Amino acid sequence: MARAVAEYYAGRDPFGRAGDFTTAPEISQAFGECLGLWAAVTWQMMGAPAPLRLVELGPGRGTLMADALRAIAEVMPAFRAAIDLHLVEASPTLRAAQAARLPGATWHDQVEEVPPGPAILIANEFLDALPIRQFIHREGGWRERFVQDGAFLELPPEAAPPLPAEAPEGAIHELAEAGLALTRSLTERLRSGGGAALILDYGPAEAGFGDSLQALSAHGPADPLAAPGSVDVTAHVPFAALAEAARGAGAAAHGPLPMGLFLQRLGLMSRAAILARSNPRQAGLILSGAERLVAPEGMGRLFKALCLCHPGLAIPPGFEPV
Repeated sequence: MARAVAEYYAGRDPFGRAGDFTTAPEISQAFGECLGLWAAVTWQMMGAPAPLRLVELGPGRGTLMADALRAIAEVMPAFRAAIDLHLVEASPTLRAAQAARLPGATWHDQVEEVPPGPAILIANEFLDALPIRQFIHREGGWRERFVQDGAFLELPPEAAPPLPAEAPEGAIHELAEAGLALTRSLTERLRSGGGAALILDYGPAEAGFGDSLQALSAHGPADPLAAPGSVDVTAHVPFAALAEAARGAGAAAHGPLPMGLFLQRLGLMSRAAILARSNPRQAGLILSGAERLVAPEGMGRLFKALCLCHPGLAIPPGFEPV
């Protein structure tokens, strides 16, 4: 999966109508604006350190960050002046698109390359593209699923990680080792340097069995095994496991909670209404895009929001208990 994902992103722009899928920043500019203001308030809660490493993992075309910085500059220019912008992106094609929108940014292949110091990190639809391992329960034991010649191959696992003791026949357990490793790396950074990481992606809030491996091509479902490197291959993000890993490593974890609820708490629908009034010809499109992000039948329930932060930081905006 890792090689296929790397090949897929290396030489293409997969976003938008002409690509394979559309992400939240491309659906509504209010999305990036609200996240920018979320970062601004979080920065204030951190004591307004300067410089502040503002980091985005997998920035796509740079749309989210461009919208965020525009809102930050208008509402909190002191925060904009304190920002040292860093983008974690391996694709040369996407780096070029980001550079056109985000001059002055610094690029890295891995988040570990970002210089130390207080940081706010944003990962929107990033972890779903990280590789996973799958195990299937057969005749009272676990077998690992591999891919060979375009089909699944089941073998007894070598050096298997801890797996559930009991499971129904045919149950699939997914292990997101890369996502957990990234979480631990972020946790160590936040504990030592201070700050917060906001993760927005799709997946369940609670752990469970299930096969979430999927692929998209031209905005429709595709066979994830048929043409490696030519389709968008993803898997659900195990939010409960990420939160547990972060807490186990000494960070605070808030959420996960439905993304629709999180965005409504940040005022996304109100911002969309303002945008619609200022652009009457596009009002319907603006409002329907915002509704798609928050509605349970759209992205609002399947997508989740999770915040990892320094244990001494107060609860960031949007995650306040009801």
